[in-house]
Amino acid sequence: MKKLEIVIKPERLEDLKEILNTCDVQGMMITNIMGFGNQKGYQKSYRGTAYTVNFLPKIKVETVTDAETAGIIIKIIKDRLATDDEIGGGKIFVYDVEDVVRIRTGDHGVNAI
Repeated sequence: MKKLEIVIKPERLEDLKEILNTCDVQGMMITNIMGFGNQKGYQKSYRGTAYTVNFLPKIKVETVTDAETAGIIIKIIKDRLATDDEIGGGKIFVYDVEDVVRIRTGDHGVNAI
């Protein structure tokens, strides 16, 4: 099993949800986060004073699925959400999941997802 942490711009959330729904993902967790990567923020000016906005709004979507589906999801996200040369398109972090336990039934593994 794999856990995917997908960090994207907020305006891409609906597109990502559609991708995950078409891949029959059983659930997802969505968190509003702030951060920066290669883009390092941007400059703004307020009343003649320049300042740097380092942390930009992002969305983190987490889901756990079987390894085969995770590979399919990653490929579709790369194909549909790629921003070409635009910095700040996002990242996908992939983790191995040793086990999942559904508390209500005690199911383990893929059956618990």
